[in-house]
Amino acid sequence: MTQPRKNIVSVSQTPYYHCIGRCVRRAFLCGHDDFSGKSFEHRRQWIVDRMNHLASTFAIDVCAYAVMSNHYHLVLRLSPGKSKHWSQTEIIERWQKLYSGGELARAYQSGEQLSEAQRFALDSKTELWRERLTDLSWFMRCLNEDIAKLANKEDECTGRFWEGRFKSQALLDEAALITCMAYVDLNPIRANMAKTPEASDYTSIRERIKEHLGQPHSAKELLSLDGDTARSTGLPFRLTDYLELVDWTG
Repeated sequence: MTQPRKNIVSVSQTPYYHCIGRCVRRAFLCGHDDFSGKSFEHRRQWIVDRMNHLASTFAIDVCAYAVMSNHYHLVLRLSPGKSKHWSQTEIIERWQKLYSGGELARAYQSGEQLSEAQRFALDSKTELWRERLTDLSWFMRCLNEDIAKLANKEDECTGRFWEGRFKSQALLDEAALITCMAYVDLNPIRANMAKTPEASDYTSIRERIKEHLGQPHSAKELLSLDGDTARSTGLPFRLTDYLELVDWTG
């Protein structure tokens, strides 16, 4: 039986989750459709661009990703502690990267004097937005809604683009986390879409390799692999060790 996401996602148990979004109705997220003869490769960049935008807006970090022909994989880390230090102004600005925010928010930003009732209403809204900006379901909603609208507009149709709710799996320990990240990064090789990790387009492993080699990359929103140290704010693995693991596994 389908369960509410709040009963499945528990940051107190683990902040790491493997999420999958899959297309429906023979829709193509990207790749080449032999049936219609159309190429949808450009849609892969839609996913990466939107993912990076959301990672810079939410208190949620991207650990790994892979964009396939009719689905995508994400490994995410929920970081609710980040949002606790955001001021009301910062929360409003972050929320407005996604939605308008309403008249009260705009009045507050323009310096207008708010009544006590208006101030209370804005404070309540701000706390709601703070909560949503740390929520896995809202992150995935903002990702999937945006891609579905773009794809439906391009396909000149309406209706569902995604199969249903995104699937999520909790990663309960470091072994599960690194295994899942390697699984996600090696998806294109397993599907015969690429021969090597460095040739796997639209994956986090390709961006990490380019970063390691000092080449131009778009891995700025990827959570860093800085090892298990006292000052570490990233993943508890070293980049060189992870690259070696993926190379050996691949």
